[in-house]
Amino acid sequence: MYLSRVEIDTKNRYKTRDLTHLGAFHNWVEQSFPKELATGIRHRHLWRLDTLAGKQYLLVLSETAPDADLLLTYGVPGTAVTKSYDPFLSRLQDGQLMQFRLTANPTHTISRPGQKQGRVVPHVTIAQQRQWLADRAEKSGFQLVEQSIVGTDEDVKQVFDIVGRDWPMLHRKTGRGVRLSRVTFEGLLRISDVAVFKQTLTSGLGREKAFGMGLMTVIPED
Repeated sequence: MYLSRVEIDTKNRYKTRDLTHLGAFHNWVEQSFPKELATGIRHRHLWRLDTLAGKQYLLVLSETAPDADLLLTYGVPGTAVTKSYDPFLSRLQDGQLMQFRLTANPTHTISRPGQKQGRVVPHVTIAQQRQWLADRAEKSGFQLVEQSIVGTDEDVKQVFDIVGRDWPMLHRKTGRGVRLSRVTFEGLLRISDVAVFKQTLTSGLGREKAFGMGLMTVIPED
């Protein structure tokens, strides 16, 4: 596995004029793997958008390394970096504490009378979105860990935080465009089943993985 990052050239509006919806970012990611396009053997590429210190980044997790030049299509020159993810995965252990960041599409299914397939709808409240992650933690190989958050009067105990919520547009090739619920979580976790947890990191969590959802990244807690 490979983890890549590139700073998006947001100051060059002409260069990034096409990046108006999630489908455009998806196309950017897919075009960065020309060998897969040529052979027709496509792999899933997890990706997400991060904003750090006022700069926006595209983060991509993939089975093969992307083409560095194509990854820079909408990026700031010299900022594309790709590293092997396997050494990091091999060092993960049960019981390890990790800081995590996850961008996901929290949804649930509503059953419909007389129909076998239910309707998938987004969770819209913060409470629902928090519960969505809590419900998936254990079966995804980790436990959410309570930590102290410094408040105005006294420290507040909480398991994790929601640091971003929005509804980006997705234009499909056919039909009308739709808005997807996008939620970014941050917090502390403990690995409870390292094999399952590695699968979560490499396969993603939740729906709409092709459109910037599901990628969890972690760093060891000091």
